[in-house]
Amino acid sequence: MVRNISLAVLLCCRGVSADSAGTVPWGYAAVAEANGVPADVLYAIALTESGHTVAPGRLRPWPWTLNVRGRSERFATRAEAHAALIRYLEEGITLIDVGLMQVNWHHHQHRLGTPWEALEPYHNIRVGSRILLEEYRRTGNWHEAIGRYHAPGRTPQRLRRAEQYRQRVGKHLATLGEEAS
Repeated sequence: MVRNISLAVLLCCRGVSADSAGTVPWGYAAVAEANGVPADVLYAIALTESGHTVAPGRLRPWPWTLNVRGRSERFATRAEAHAALIRYLEEGITLIDVGLMQVNWHHHQHRLGTPWEALEPYHNIRVGSRILLEEYRRTGNWHEAIGRYHAPGRTPQRLRRAEQYRQRVGKHLATLGEEAS
C-alpha cells in the first residue's frame, strides 16, 4: 500500500522544473485528453492551486494539500491529509479546498466522494478537469474558464479574483511554453 501511494505521488507530482523543459506530466495529459481539456491548462491550474517547491527551482503540485480558511496546509502523506480533513469536517468546517486541484469540499463533495477518495491524486485531477470543462462549456473560452475555475460568478469582486487568478495561471502556462487561447 505504501509503495502504491509513493508511486502515485511520484507520478502525479512530476512536472515543470528548470531542468525539465516545461513538459506536462503524462498523468495530467492522460486525464486532460480523456476529459477534453488542454493538458497545459490543467497542469498550470494544479501548479497554481497546490504548487509546492520540493527542491530549489522545482515547483510541483502537491497532492496532500488542504486550504482551510485561506491557509494552505501541506502534509507528508495522504493519511495525514485525510486525518486533518476528517478533523475539520467533524468540527463543521466544510469550506476546504482539497488535493492537487484544490477542489472545494463544500461545493463539490458530491463529485469528490469520501474524504479518502477526494485525496486520491488521479480522482482529484479528474474532478478538477470536469469542473474546468463545465466552465469552458458555459463560456466557450478557455481564458474565461480558467478564471471561473477559481472564482465562478459575475460580480465585480468575482471578476477581479478571476482575472488575478488567470494571471497566476498564465505565469505557469508561460513556463510550459504555451498560452491558453
